[in-house]
Amino acid sequence: MKKRTSIALLVLVGAAAVAAYTTRSSWTGGNTNTQAPQRARIVAVEIAKAERKPVPVDVDSIGTVTPISSVALKSRVETTITSVHFEDGAKVKEGDLLFTLDSRQIDAQIEQAEGTLARDQAQLAGAERDVRRFTDLIGKGATTQVSVDNAKTQSDILAGTIRADQSALDNLKVQKSYTIIRAPFSGRISAANVKVGNFVRPADTAPLATINQMAPVYVSFAIPQRVLGDLREAMAAGSTSVIATIPNSGRSETGKVAMVENTVDSTTGMVTVRGIMSNPNETLWPGILVQTKLIVRTEDGVVVPTVAVQRSQTGNFVFMVKDGVARVQPVEVDRTFQGISVISSGLKGDEDVVVDGQLLLTQGTRVEARARKAGA
Repeated sequence: MKKRTSIALLVLVGAAAVAAYTTRSSWTGGNTNTQAPQRARIVAVEIAKAERKPVPVDVDSIGTVTPISSVALKSRVETTITSVHFEDGAKVKEGDLLFTLDSRQIDAQIEQAEGTLARDQAQLAGAERDVRRFTDLIGKGATTQVSVDNAKTQSDILAGTIRADQSALDNLKVQKSYTIIRAPFSGRISAANVKVGNFVRPADTAPLATINQMAPVYVSFAIPQRVLGDLREAMAAGSTSVIATIPNSGRSETGKVAMVENTVDSTTGMVTVRGIMSNPNETLWPGILVQTKLIVRTEDGVVVPTVAVQRSQTGNFVFMVKDGVARVQPVEVDRTFQGISVISSGLKGDEDVVVDGQLLLTQGTRVEARARKAGA
């Protein structure tokens, strides 16, 4: 009996619990299914301005620095080195004395030639006196015409001999000038391959030293043939510029296009261009590889950071922010350089575009600007 009573009580308690749950709205004073409206989501993003400004049209390439003038100094006479007047690797100016060669043998030959010339000049003077004397005598009938003719012939022979003597003397003086070697232009000289006492001769294959002109210098590089037409127009307008930068150093020199090769390489479709750099501080060293930037012209354009440009199946786009709302704006990218994209259509400039946080955005998402990261 007690067991049945317990079961009945449990049934009554369960029924009361179910009734209380179903009527909870009446005794709790409200509807528990009703929820407060949710606050719209706001995404924090980084924003940058689209700018309209002059943008260079350029071509990047790898170039080589070459000297405008380079000379290998050699001896033009067979003799020995008596003096070296420079330090290895030093800067030299045009006309600086570099080497002195032994000239004693040539000096002796010059003295001999001068003696021969003096002798023949004396003989010519005697022959001229004979001509004058025989001319006077023939007028008096004291000699024959043959004597006069012979005297004139001898005078002419000696005059020719003197010209030959003078030429031989001049040649020896030129030979002596070869014993003094001076710098033909300003530049930087290499280490001397010979020292005092070395015997040198014109047949030697190794130069005494080499001088390279350091300022200005050439930078040679290749560009695609599609740029050739624009480059020629820019050269005619005088608007070209070349920037040569040494890799991993940041040091650079600016110059202009000096020459375009007259043939396009048919195997590569590239044409060689030569720029000339003033290089006053010898930043560019002959033989080194440099990163070159050929600026063909400068034109106005709208630019945005490249990170702002997104890509989809329908093309490129950016998230443009206006009144705190992100909107998808399709754009066309003309070119990209140094982390900047040039926009040919889609933006007019001065728009706010999202550069970080795009993954959380869709059309119409509310956004707020956050501070840009350092170095961004």
